[in-house]
Amino acid sequence: MKIVVIGGTGLIGSKVVALLAAHGHEAIAASPNSGVNTLTGEGVDAALAGADVVVDVSNSPSFADDAVMDFFTTSTNTLIAAERKAGVRHHVALSVVGTERMTDSGYMRAKVAQELLIRESGIPFSLVHATQFFEFVKAIADAATEGDTVRLAPVVITPIAAEDVATAVARTAAGSPLGGVLEVSGPEEFRLTELIARGLGARGDARQVVEDPDARYFGAHLSDRELVPGPDAEVFATTFADWLDAQVAASR
Repeated sequence: MKIVVIGGTGLIGSKVVALLAAHGHEAIAASPNSGVNTLTGEGVDAALAGADVVVDVSNSPSFADDAVMDFFTTSTNTLIAAERKAGVRHHVALSVVGTERMTDSGYMRAKVAQELLIRESGIPFSLVHATQFFEFVKAIADAATEGDTVRLAPVVITPIAAEDVATAVARTAAGSPLGGVLEVSGPEEFRLTELIARGLGARGDARQVVEDPDARYFGAHLSDRELVPGPDAEVFATTFADWLDAQVAASR
């Protein structure tokens, strides 16, 4: 199949393209760098011509409420219009476990809006909801840092390796439309504070992680298990310790 990956040069997208190509698909990495811009519409129709599947793993460059809403609604509407012209048979989008439970976050409201557009488009679709990536430990810490202190709510999280997310997205793209949501997660439960402290410690980062039940998570106030998937989630095997060991080995 011809599968166009929007955001195909990013962390997840580049892995999805490689996996699909390895399994014999014509996988096209589409991004502004390759002349495909879903905000302006530049190059979108040409990129999608003849495509069987479109995978959207793009992300907003800004998490400001208005900017992120504009990004996801504009880019999704652009894709849907181009998919109708091209006769695309399957739209796959990557989203976040717990999105619908965290609508006090502008980012999550934008993802909910994106998903609604996809559901109402009439194009067969699949939504992959992933838990937080191991790769984003530092970004989470940075967003919650005040001076040398990282303030985080001690909620439960089941993080996942980006490689496993890419595997889930690629498998979904190569399969039949789900018409719903696939949740994916890693194999271990952590308190968010524990995960970030371990990740920073492995990097030699001396910041202190402090439990603060009122701390916001990218704008969202969390209860204990909002970041945890349901019982039917697909659980991947990569542990945080294994992932950290691989990062150390890769840096040598």
